[in-house]
Amino acid sequence: MKVIRITENGDANVLKIADLPLPKPGPGQALVRLKAVGLNFIDIYMRTGLYPRQLPYTPGLEGAGTVEAIGEGVTEVKPGDRVAYTGNIGSYAEYNLVKAWQLIPLPADMSFEQGAAFPLQGMTAQYLLHDYYPIKPNDYVLVHAAAGGVGLLLVQWLKHMGAKVIGTVSTKEKAEIAKNAGADHIILYTQQDFVEEVKKITHDKGVDYIIDGVGKSTFTKDLEAARVYGHICIFGSASGPADPIAPNALQIKSLTISGGSLFNCLNTREELLYRANAVISGIKEGWLKLKIDHVLPLEQAAEAQRMLEGRKTTGKVILRIL
Repeated sequence: MKVIRITENGDANVLKIADLPLPKPGPGQALVRLKAVGLNFIDIYMRTGLYPRQLPYTPGLEGAGTVEAIGEGVTEVKPGDRVAYTGNIGSYAEYNLVKAWQLIPLPADMSFEQGAAFPLQGMTAQYLLHDYYPIKPNDYVLVHAAAGGVGLLLVQWLKHMGAKVIGTVSTKEKAEIAKNAGADHIILYTQQDFVEEVKKITHDKGVDYIIDGVGKSTFTKDLEAARVYGHICIFGSASGPADPIAPNALQIKSLTISGGSLFNCLNTREELLYRANAVISGIKEGWLKLKIDHVLPLEQAAEAQRMLEGRKTTGKVILRIL
């Protein structure tokens, strides 16, 4: 089978096409023939060594396709089933071994591209909006990188919940995309100070909840933008790891901060399907729309990562496997 391999950490040039033997599923495993693969920032964190992995390895945590074969004891799926997944390394490949309990049934009316686009980002949006802060109608919620893959899903979901959404973006083009997704207020952070803009929008009160997947360039200012008793959740580091703060700094506004990670939210099959089905329901009902920005062949994985890393995307980047 054809795969993308990483033998050393570095820039996107370390992504190389290679041939590996077709694996066989062991107990509890399913072999998935992949049709589409979803790209995520965590792929870049692993490639650069920010999130260390043993070398060499095949990158990618998310994909969709059909079950080719199953191992001993598997009851969750059968050969021929259409499935999607996240959380199993090795997706930049024609086939991948996946723990069967982690496979999500893919509805017949959803494409494989959609199946590769929703698990990681969709379930991330789900836990960020339901696990940390009880969002109420008319709450002000600040979403950083509102035109990105997770950002666009957050904006749409928040509007469905009745919140007032403030989104930060880097360009006028992305501002229009976030606005079309439902954001009430857009802050062009390359030209405006988001703390000052938040204070104007909220009449100096600050926002109720901040969702931050950017990290270094935003987190310190989040403390200023949040209201008294406000909550901040940091779940990524697109601009680099956030700078440390003194714990006592939280006392000034009685703030609370959470660290989010999807893979701590998927401990059982029941929890996985609960979160996945919440996303699928939103898509089927029409209020949650996936934005697939670019679809490239597997062989162009390096170019796909460069586009994502260079913030040249709005929505999801997919690798298609023929």
